[in-house]
Amino acid sequence: MDGEHSALSGVEREREKLPPIYNSSPPAGFGRGAKQPFPSLGTFISTLNQRRDAGGRTFAGGITGTLSSTFGLRHGRELPPICSDVRQKQRLSIDTLPPEVKAPFPSDPIIPLRTKTTKEFQEDIERAVQSGDWREVREFYLTTFDSFIEINAAFKREANGSFNTIDDSGVNAKFVNAVYDALLSTPQDIQKSVLKGIINSLLREWKGPRTKDDLRAYFILVQNPQYSSTSTYVIYAHLLRQIAALSEADHHFLVHWLKKLSARRFRQLVERLLQFISTRLFPAEPDELPPLTKCSWWIPSATKVLGLFNAANSVSSPPIMPFTDFYNITLEHIDFMEEYRTWQSYGNSNRFSFCQFPFILSTVVKKAIIQKDSEQQMISQARQSLVSKVSRRQRVDMNLLFLNIKVRRAQLLSDSLDELTRKRCDLKKKLRVTFVGEAGLDMGGLTKEWFLLLVRQIFHTDYGMFTYMKDSRCHWFSSWKCDNYSEFQLVGTLMGLAVYNSIALDIHFPLYCYRKLLTPPTTPCDQNALIGMATATLDDLQQIMPELAHGLGELLSYEGNVEEDFYLTFQVFQEEMGVVKTYNLKPGGDKIPVTKQNRKEYVQLYVDFLLNKSIYKQFAAFYHGFHSVCASDALMLLRPEEVEMLVCGSPELDMSALQKAAQYEGYSKTDSTVRLTRWARKFTYWTLYKK
Repeated sequence: MDGEHSALSGVEREREKLPPIYNSSPPAGFGRGAKQPFPSLGTFISTLNQRRDAGGRTFAGGITGTLSSTFGLRHGRELPPICSDVRQKQRLSIDTLPPEVKAPFPSDPIIPLRTKTTKEFQEDIERAVQSGDWREVREFYLTTFDSFIEINAAFKREANGSFNTIDDSGVNAKFVNAVYDALLSTPQDIQKSVLKGIINSLLREWKGPRTKDDLRAYFILVQNPQYSSTSTYVIYAHLLRQIAALSEADHHFLVHWLKKLSARRFRQLVERLLQFISTRLFPAEPDELPPLTKCSWWIPSATKVLGLFNAANSVSSPPIMPFTDFYNITLEHIDFMEEYRTWQSYGNSNRFSFCQFPFILSTVVKKAIIQKDSEQQMISQARQSLVSKVSRRQRVDMNLLFLNIKVRRAQLLSDSLDELTRKRCDLKKKLRVTFVGEAGLDMGGLTKEWFLLLVRQIFHTDYGMFTYMKDSRCHWFSSWKCDNYSEFQLVGTLMGLAVYNSIALDIHFPLYCYRKLLTPPTTPCDQNALIGMATATLDDLQQIMPELAHGLGELLSYEGNVEEDFYLTFQVFQEEMGVVKTYNLKPGGDKIPVTKQNRKEYVQLYVDFLLNKSIYKQFAAFYHGFHSVCASDALMLLRPEEVEMLVCGSPELDMSALQKAAQYEGYSKTDSTVRLTRWARKFTYWTLYKK
């Protein structure tokens, strides 16, 4: 353990040498100390001539060092700014150098040839277990994790192959899994030697530009199962810091390599990162980890790397794991409103906030943020009204603190529309509903009844605003054209008021509707900007019109003569109020036949027309109505699934939990009445949500 502690303390001493997660400090060589004169071009050429005379590999390796030290060039990348005004004045690039000083950049280091296979390694492990002689296995681990070059030598499928594509990391995944699976069952001295090798590799390899072999090494090292122990968190943190500090292009490669991991490995790595963040926030023992003040970069680094896994999960089809598995429920116990305010103040700048990475925040946290943000807006709106009355020396009426809606049951829809239109400035006050001619105070029940009755009336098929899709059991916007879309705005306002006042509605929109509602998540300043035009796919159409989506899918896979057998043009026919109308999907579409070559374009235009263009004005009114109430930055934290949950509540009902929490008065859970009620509840749930 002495060796391990000294190694870990060595990492602590070297911590400041590693690149920070948000590196704004000058590069090495431009720090404190006496300034060195910048060499002239003539001096530089003389140096090159001297090295050219030396010949061989000395010149090939020396030119990079000279370019780096003299001009600060890194494989043709731009020079980091020495001071703020240098960035504005001039940036040197290899392309600006005269031909006589240009030379080819050196290739990646030659990787030594390692021929051990997965089978041979497993045989070595079996012999070591049986004989107790671990020397050969120890030598393998010592050599393999000694440097990034050795890591590539051991795990790269072809030692000196390029593998510079996002589609293939070039890593022998089977061998990596075998080596890591066996590592935790080896003697402690071998495990310590691996950690020491990683320490040395990290301290040695972080300087200079990154090659794809470096990315491969990071990709392999992050899979090490030893990081599950808190005793290795210092090393793990430095590894995460270096990965987080990579360029956006390097992150792009890592994302596509990570998505090729098996689902089991991928989940293990995600859970390890979540556990690391939780333990750093709330360590089991006060002295278990270094003081938070000395390693404040741990959590930002880990969260940013977790973001790479989330991106890999998002670009995978289907996703490797549910997005809810990225939630860290530990964050429900922190001051998330402070995190939210930090994010509002600083955005995505160098000031870290968990709100920069909303995938890690659970629905509980996001809902609480929206509710508290709504409450603050309500208080602010009420205060403004109160101050305005007092400043004008008018009599203060407590009703001015509420959004008071008075409606007649017989004229429910028209009265509600008039009230919401007339009191548009009060929408962000606490809602209170009164039915004309009926006594009673609204303690929440009347508000819920008002929402329920309005939703039933608006979504009734006879009303014509929305079409009920029997196959998908959801509502969609009617495409009929009219001069006034204010009623669609009313529906959007109702949804916004429901979210704002924490009331669940019995509305069944497809998930694509909520994606449109977040496109963009906040109302654009430009009134001419398009809204709600989310990219539509055949899968989105499947949620709404499964039969039509199936037919279009068959068109895409048809092997025969598409033009003659289907006889389609780039047109679409729609029935509106009993009249069939024709629309061209593109200019001159009625004269363009659908062929095998252009059928993908036809399907894409068809889907986009149905889900976006044909209902643009209806949805735009709906969008503005919703955002007139829910104009909050907190919406930017939400996924479409989470917006749906805020509007409708969770469709996943835990019947067993309900049964355990139920209290019986005059009955027991085995009575026939209770059993029949439980069966009826399950049947209703299955009918509404599962079929």
